Amino acid sequence: MKLLIIGSGGREHALAWKLAQSPHVTHLWCAPGNAGIAQEHCAKNGAPVECVPIDAEDLPRLLAFVQEYRPNLTVVGPDHPLALGIVDLFHQHGLRIWGPNRKAAQFEASKVFAQQFMERHGIPTARAGNFTEAAPAKAFAAALGGRCAVKADGLALGKGVLLCHSEVEADTAIEALLVHRAFGAAGATIVIQELLVGTELSLHALCDGRVAKLFPTAQDHKRALDGDRGLNTGGMGTYSPTPFLDAIGLAMVQERILDPWLRGCAAEGIDFRGLLYPGVMLTADGPKVLEFNARFGDPETQVYLARLENDLVELLDASVNGTLGRMELAWKPESAVCVVMASGGYPGSYAKGRPITGLAEANRLPQTKVFHAGTARVGDQIVTAGGRVLGVTAWGKNLATAQAAAYRAVEEITFEGAQFRRDIAAKALA
Repeated sequence: MKLLIIGSGGREHALAWKLAQSPHVTHLWCAPGNAGIAQEHCAKNGAPVECVPIDAEDLPRLLAFVQEYRPNLTVVGPDHPLALGIVDLFHQHGLRIWGPNRKAAQFEASKVFAQQFMERHGIPTARAGNFTEAAPAKAFAAALGGRCAVKADGLALGKGVLLCHSEVEADTAIEALLVHRAFGAAGATIVIQELLVGTELSLHALCDGRVAKLFPTAQDHKRALDGDRGLNTGGMGTYSPTPFLDAIGLAMVQERILDPWLRGCAAEGIDFRGLLYPGVMLTADGPKVLEFNARFGDPETQVYLARLENDLVELLDASVNGTLGRMELAWKPESAVCVVMASGGYPGSYAKGRPITGLAEANRLPQTKVFHAGTARVGDQIVTAGGRVLGVTAWGKNLATAQAAAYRAVEEITFEGAQFRRDIAAKALA
């Protein structure tokens, strides 16, 4: 098989790494890819993974590439191409592609749509309202005592959520989005949710339009600084599995969240074939959905694929073909930890082009893989090219072993201004 992956981040590097291991794969492209993806090779024949300089949102050029080179399957990594309708476009031209179509991608592309869908179908979630004007938004936030999450309706690179603990904070957040347009058009409409209390988890489920297969649990670390302080980011690290939800709890998630979600999709004519990623809060009243994503998480993908025993090509094929019910997901018993190394200043402004050293040394460590996110090659050097630069991932017999191995690898890597959290997985170990 020949495959094309769309995207350029750590998630896409993890996908390329795992897909290249499949004996089915003889050629793999990634558009646009990154410096780490370009170092991967197909296990079957040693063919290098080729990075193609086409932006992930340039749908006409991606279509032209696929029509010329005819990959057997295109795998979409990021959210924006899905929201733009790349799956629908490819289907119109008779091309096989993995990911939800535009209608299904609304679960992530519009928080208003997702919130109202959950309310229609009895999926447990936070009390919420949606607004386009500041005054009624502030009144709703005040009714919640200012303890709320103010969210941009549209896509905002995982950063469009402001957590507030007072009316002053809520008013400031509402004005930032609706008045000052901090997230541009994505924040023209906002959702305000009551602030749920509990333990937040990242859950993933592979879907084929009729069946949803739950992954084990993972926990992301969204805030930039240790102790969950600082601004929201796209994710500063993650680990899997967590100790906070056992098999009985996962069965409860299936019954209370996934089953009514599948019934709702069927009732509304939504054919979701791809990866559903609900962010879930474990509250005193049981699990509640904070929001939905419609693609693999980043950096959750890095730890999930380090633990997945299945051939990922076969799983994605079944997701596209509607035959996922015949498959059983298999996971290694080891724990995995991913520590994100970011550019200084992230998630705000940051410099690019900083040379990175120690990558080979880190990758030589046992049960360790450094996934590239924001990197580029300039001559003989690999340099920083984004906010989140690397996802340093390690796995081991237990969480403490995996955590120690990940931070051991981080110590090998240097670039000017590098920042990372030092408490990834600490909540579980505590």
